[in-house]
This record gives sequence, C-alpha cells and structure tokens, in this order.
Amino acid sequence: MIIYLDNKFTKEQDAVVSPFDRGFLFADGVYEAIRTYNKKLFRFEDHFERLKRSLNEIRINYPQTIDLEKIIFELIEKNKIKSEALIYLQITRGTSIPRKHNFPEEHVKPTLFISVQNLVENISERQKGIKVILDKDIRWLRCDVKSVSLLPVVLSNQKAKEAGAEEAILVRDGLVTEGTHTNFFAIKNEVVYTAPESNLILSGISRKVVIEICHSIKIKVNENFIQKKELKSFDEFFITSTTKEITPVVQIDDWKINKGKPGKMTLELQTEFSKLTQ
Repeated sequence: MIIYLDNKFTKEQDAVVSPFDRGFLFADGVYEAIRTYNKKLFRFEDHFERLKRSLNEIRINYPQTIDLEKIIFELIEKNKIKSEALIYLQITRGTSIPRKHNFPEEHVKPTLFISVQNLVENISERQKGIKVILDKDIRWLRCDVKSVSLLPVVLSNQKAKEAGAEEAILVRDGLVTEGTHTNFFAIKNEVVYTAPESNLILSGISRKVVIEICHSIKIKVNENFIQKKELKSFDEFFITSTTKEITPVVQIDDWKINKGKPGKMTLELQTEFSKLTQ
C-alpha cells in the first residue's frame, strides 16, 4: 500500500511516525473518513468543513495551502483502486520533545496521514438489516469533534461484536445519542427522529444527507433526543455512516423489530439515497 505521510508518498512498510508525535502519545488529533461514488469524492466539501471545524476546536493550526483532493486522487491512482475507494485522513498536532501535556511552546508542524483502500460494500446488511445493542455512553463531552481518541467506542463496538451485533447504540442519562461510528434514527407515525446536533453527537455527513432527503420528499424530521424507555414505541430504526449509508436496524438487544424485517420508510429512504449517489 502507498500512503501519504508528512508531505510525501511512501510505501506503508517504510512509513515512520515519531514516538513523540502527540497523536501517538495523547490522541491529540482529528480525522475524517470519506468515500467515492462513481470514482468521485462524495460530499468532500462537507467533510472538509467538518475537518476544519474539528481542527479549530482543538486548536491545531493547519495550513490550507495543501490540495487534499489532489493528494487523494494520486493515492487512488498509485494504489490502483479500481472499485470505489475509502479514504482515511488524519491530522495530529505533530511531534514535540520532551513529552508534556500542554501545547508545545515552539512552532510544531502538524502530521498529515492519508490512506486509501478498496471499499467493500456490505449489501446484505442494507437489505436484511442488522442487530445492535444498547450500551452506556462513556465518551468525553466533545463528541462533536471527530477526535482520534476512540477507546470508549472501541470498547463498546467490541462488546457489540461479542454479542453477535454489528453496532452499539450509546445511551447517556437515559437519552439515545448515536452509535460508536454511526448516527441513529427512529421512525414513528411517518416522522423521522434523530438526536440534535450538540456536543453529545458527531454531526454525520450521511446524517445531513438523510435529513436533506426527508425534506425533499416531505417527510417530517424531529431532531430531539429519543429516550431509551420510549424505544419500543417506535416503528422503525436505522443507522447512517459513510460506509453503511442507510442500514436498517431489525433487532435491539433481544427485541426484534417488525418481525426482524426492515421498515417501509427505511427502504424508501434507501431508494432515495441510492438515486442521489448513483
């Protein structure tokens, strides 16, 4: 694999990151995951704006002179990606010696890392739906920043895998926030519900697209937190993300929804999403 690290293309096995990089020591960095449709970056401007916001929120000064799109497409070409591509982009505060918790007093160059890989589409999940579990949301209170500090969601996602589920949906103080790497939606009486933008969720790009679709086809959207105790009053559920698009949720813990089948409105939204991307 060819990657991009510190202003140059290099083989994966030849890449070197300092052990004093603050991303390695403190998870002091942010990231984005982007995909292509028909060999074109999907919603790149939205991803780029979110990246800039995350950088600003944790006060990393990153120069805007680097053409990220050009680098990404060069990587796709160098790695001979023939299908759709999944792009991972990470920026950390950079390397500073000696190790100190506070920001480096001297100017430090941020570390930029980009990789690309073939995107494997999980069509079966989107057609049949998935099982999820509920888990306590123990993340920090700035979930709106796409930080590389992901240990809490790694632990929750592992718990889901061990329970035979594909995702863990997080609950904080009785309120459903989001998944470990997805946004969570519910449907009741033909109204789509999802958690509001706040410091408790990441404002997903696919989340934004789904809300736009709902508005375009006259489906009402209610951006309010769903209470855990009210989950069984809803008719349908689905999750969204860059790689999962709109994936139906047909089981939560031991509760099978709609006899284990995707809901009608979820399938309708999937169709509209496919029209948009294809």
